[in-house]
Amino acid sequence: MLRPVDSPEEGKAATPARQHWMGALAKADPEFLELAMAPYLRTQYTWLRNPETGLAMVRGRIGGTGDRFNVGEVTVTRCVLRLPGGFTGVAYVQGRSHRRCELAALADALLQDASMHEEVFQNVVEPAQRAQAADALALRQRAQATRVEFFTVAREAGV
Repeated sequence: MLRPVDSPEEGKAATPARQHWMGALAKADPEFLELAMAPYLRTQYTWLRNPETGLAMVRGRIGGTGDRFNVGEVTVTRCVLRLPGGFTGVAYVQGRSHRRCELAALADALLQDASMHEEVFQNVVEPAQRAQAADALALRQRAQATRVEFFTVAREAGV
């Protein structure tokens, strides 16, 4: 279980745990995020950076380990908000959905608050992770169904 933080300052030291839940929130289905965050929508916050959409360059490597090259651009939306207790929520999500970005940032801020961490983690992050794992499994199963096994027979010379 990831440990919440007791103060905004301590939150800066909890980077691995925060990266874990932020990754799950950034990849969460927008409809799921809307439903899961419904109980927390009355939470007051102030915008430090309103949602804004831009482009980010995606880079790849030749053969996975070789020289880097630019693959192309992807649309990204980002925002930053602050709760009255001082916890700051940040979100970067792929696509143009300002609402999805706002909900992910609100969840990030709430997860940093020790009094809300357990509830938000169980109601938002864990179900999002389970859904993402199920989607990944379904994708692997579809790919496996199309797999072709090739069998070759070596022939001796002169046959």
